[in-house]
Amino acid sequence: MNKRTALYQQHLDSNAKIVDFSGWDMPIHYGSQLAEHRQVREECGVFDVSHMTVVDVDGVEAEPFLRHLLCNDVAKLDQAGKALYSGMLNYEGGVIDDLIVYAMADGFRLVVNCGTREKDLAWINKQAQDFEVWVLERPELAILAIHGPSSIDKVCSVLEPSDAEAVRALPNFKGVMCGDWFIARTGYTGEKGLELIFPQELAPAFWEKLLAVGVKPIGLGARDTLRLEAGMNLYGQDMDESVSPLAANMEFAVSWEPQTRDFIGREALTSLKQQQLSGDIPVLVGLVLEERGVLRHDQRVVTDKGEGVITSGSFSPTLNMSVALARVPAGSRSAQVEIRGKLVSVILGKPGFVRFGKKVFQPLAQ
Repeated sequence: MNKRTALYQQHLDSNAKIVDFSGWDMPIHYGSQLAEHRQVREECGVFDVSHMTVVDVDGVEAEPFLRHLLCNDVAKLDQAGKALYSGMLNYEGGVIDDLIVYAMADGFRLVVNCGTREKDLAWINKQAQDFEVWVLERPELAILAIHGPSSIDKVCSVLEPSDAEAVRALPNFKGVMCGDWFIARTGYTGEKGLELIFPQELAPAFWEKLLAVGVKPIGLGARDTLRLEAGMNLYGQDMDESVSPLAANMEFAVSWEPQTRDFIGREALTSLKQQQLSGDIPVLVGLVLEERGVLRHDQRVVTDKGEGVITSGSFSPTLNMSVALARVPAGSRSAQVEIRGKLVSVILGKPGFVRFGKKVFQPLAQ
C-alpha cells in the first residue's frame, strides 16, 4: 500500500485526481492543471509536498560534515534560518540528489526529494560515520508550499500577528522558527512564496484555513510545469548520478573556494572542469518552439555542433508555447527537435523562461 500524507482526505474532499508518485498517493490535479498553473502565476496556490524528506543534522561536527558531503558550502550559512541550494555528489562527480539545506538554531535541516529518499539516507549515514554527528529523519513533519503574488499576504492573514510580522520581514532564501513551525522564503515555482515545515497533525486544520481565505489547492502536475517555466531542474530527468553539475546548469551551486575544502566529488569535478574549458562537456539549455507542437522528455535535438536530448519539456501556459530543457553540445547556437519523425526548428537560449509571471527567456546569440 502506498504512503499517504496527513492531507490525503483533504485532497479527496477537493476532488483531487490521485496518482502514484514514488510510492505516495499524491494529487496530480484538482480538475484542471492549466487553471492551477495560472492560479499560482496570477494569484496564489498551496501544494502539499509532505512526501519530501526532512533530515536534521546536528552534533559538534555537523558543519564540517556537511562541508564535506555537499558541493555547495554551508559555511555561507552564517545565521540561523539562511538557506542554500546544493547538489550531493558521488565520487565521480555525479548528482546523487539536489536539495535545500537550512541553518537552524541547532545544526542544519535538509529537505531532499522523496524519490531518492532511501539512497540519500543510506549515503548520508554512510558518510556520517567519520564525523561526530547525528542524522535524524523527520517523517512526523508536514511540508506545505504556498506560492503566487498574493501568497505572503494570504499566509500571514492566518498566522498569529507576531509570526506574521516575522514572516513578512523574511528576505529570499531565509526562514524563521515560529514555535514548532519553520517558515522559509524558498520554493520551486519561480514565484514569490513560502514553504512551511510543521507537525503533520496540525496540517489539516491549517489547510482548511488557507482554503477559507481563497488559497486554491494545486497538484503536482502544475508544480512540474511551473518549475519548468522557471528553468528549475527535476532530479531524475535533468540530472542524475551519471550527470555532473557542470552539465546540468548547477555550477552556481558548487563552491570552489576555499580550495582546501575537500567535498565529495571535488577531484572528479576538477577534472571535468578542464574538459568543460575545452568545450567537451555538454550544457543544459532552454528551447522554445514557436510553432505548433509539444516538446517532450527524451526527444532528439540536432544542433550545429552535434546531437543532444530534451531532458524536460511541456507546454508553457504563461508563454502559450512549448518550452524545454535540453542537454546539447557546448557552443551550440542553432537547434532542431525531432517531433514525429520531422525536424522542427526551435529557439535555443538560457535555461529559464518565466519568473514572477514575466517572460525572462534569453535567446543565445547566433
